[in-house]
Amino acid sequence: MKAIVTGMIATYPVGGVVWDYAQYALGLENLGFEVYYLEDTGWQTYDPVRGAYGEDYTYGVHFLKKSLADLSPSLGNRWHVKAMDGKSFGIDAACFEKIASHADLFLNVSGSALLRDAYMPCKHKVLIDSDPGWNHFVNYPKWDQNPGWQGAHGYRAHDHFFTYAEKIGHPACILPALGISWRPTRPVVVPDRWLPMPPAKTWTTVMTWNNFRRPIECDGITYGAKEMEFDKIEMLPKRQSAMSFELAVGGDDAPVAHWRTLGWQVQDGPSVSATHRDYRDYIQRSRGEFSVAKNVYVATRSGWFSCRSICYLAAGRPVVAQDTGFSEIIPTGKGLFAFSNAQEAEAGLIAAESDYASHQQAARELAREYFGADRVLVKLLEEIDLR
Repeated sequence: MKAIVTGMIATYPVGGVVWDYAQYALGLENLGFEVYYLEDTGWQTYDPVRGAYGEDYTYGVHFLKKSLADLSPSLGNRWHVKAMDGKSFGIDAACFEKIASHADLFLNVSGSALLRDAYMPCKHKVLIDSDPGWNHFVNYPKWDQNPGWQGAHGYRAHDHFFTYAEKIGHPACILPALGISWRPTRPVVVPDRWLPMPPAKTWTTVMTWNNFRRPIECDGITYGAKEMEFDKIEMLPKRQSAMSFELAVGGDDAPVAHWRTLGWQVQDGPSVSATHRDYRDYIQRSRGEFSVAKNVYVATRSGWFSCRSICYLAAGRPVVAQDTGFSEIIPTGKGLFAFSNAQEAEAGLIAAESDYASHQQAARELAREYFGADRVLVKLLEEIDLR
């Protein structure tokens, strides 16, 4: 069977983004699919060298080609990028459109690809909503107002709808369903691509600061990103001075000097995620992950879980993460600890350190059982009758 997996690797060419999308492609390859990667966002691309967005895809396409070839020889030859100006790269446009029209699965991860006429013949067009909150309050309402943007079909033209908001539809989750019967899913990891290294001393995370630019306003409630949650735990390095904490951060206006006075080490986020290998090495060298979540995930009790955190788990690195409701779905207390306040965060860190080796093993087992690409993708395929 043939599958198309969409993504934004050339659009935002950094290491973490490679893993966000490539692990779907690698997982489907492991299940026996002939997989093709598609990038057709209708938008600009980011050039890390210039530090700016633009229409020149040269850097992004080179980055994509090199990254995919390194991860999979077959994927290195099976990709197609349509730039904002209509120029295409990789497989010839006409050839790719023929492949897409006969594909068994069109897995639109993050809804990153425009649904053009050429992609519509596929009978299993699957939307993966990976950013609940921003999508449900901002992106999807915009699509509903202008469903024919750039001549494409809107997000409602998919055949199946999955979301990382695993609690959507539950009384405590206030995300609007928008009239769609969402099915829960979660990010995927290919555990064999993550190898535990000798234990490090520093708890880390990789994050973007203030990446919404402006808060989300809906029904009189204001939602934001991590800048609305971080102050809950910013004093932890002072409270646990025997532990070491580091932030690899990108974005605008991050209060780096202030964090350093509180005992945080700070790295440049784009540097530690320059390539997929850099990103993986950074995670594998960490003691574990200690992180808050975006406010919109927390406040809506969405049940969202991080595609970055699953990589830490797969590398045998315990995770202490702010609860979004995921603790009601995924086991915590062994390898993974959920917190809602500073006291719970501190308790999770102390528990992880108290028997670190066993929590390393538990983290890897959790990654395989709950986020392993083989399990998550097989369940998805069964739900859409494609297995």
